[in-house]
Amino acid sequence: MAINRSVGQQGSRQSATLTGARQVSVADAQLARVAGDGSARHNYLNSLLEASGRHSGRDLADAVHLLCNLHGRYPGLIELALQRCPKGAVNEWLARASDAFERERLYVVRLTSAVGPMPSTPGAAETEASLVAARHALETLAMSERDGCALGAATALVGDWWPIRRLLDRAATRVGIESPAPSLPDEASVLAVIEQGAPTPASARALGFGGEQLLLQHRALLDLLEARAEARGEY
Repeated sequence: MAINRSVGQQGSRQSATLTGARQVSVADAQLARVAGDGSARHNYLNSLLEASGRHSGRDLADAVHLLCNLHGRYPGLIELALQRCPKGAVNEWLARASDAFERERLYVVRLTSAVGPMPSTPGAAETEASLVAARHALETLAMSERDGCALGAATALVGDWWPIRRLLDRAATRVGIESPAPSLPDEASVLAVIEQGAPTPASARALGFGGEQLLLQHRALLDLLEARAEARGEY
């Protein structure tokens, strides 16, 4: 049930950079990457959103706990990227994204307490080792010296958080707590900061790599959740 896929490897699927004979912008390619390779396309996330069986609450609780383990700690990916970013437009965007994601982090932590204990599942030690490796992978992306890599991971996280937020809100509704209004940067600001933060071919490639690897970790987390649900079976 390994979650981590090496940050040093390219994602198995590449988002298209050409539409017919017209080359799309770096920002548009990033949005397409999130839409095509992100959590919203994962079958297990959609199963969790639609599930209503007797084990659906347990599976949602498991998802909340693992998401909190990956993204509920401070500093997270965006904060680490902000710490290393020089002053300018990208730094300002990361600062706004950090403030917004802190509210999301607090929501995840509160929800983790509300859903109850983490479901007992075979392979707990392997799960913990996988999560430690995944957190290290995100830290590596955030602290990369390749110009554009951290921004690619951060913008992919913001974009991919929307389907994850739907999952969190589903769990919140089930346990009867109020979901806070989302406050993450909107698509227009993401497009603008990418255009400003990846002006060269090298930085554009690094941005794409960072985005791919962030999405890879999210898909791997969903793979792990699905494997854990199968391991629990009907018990």
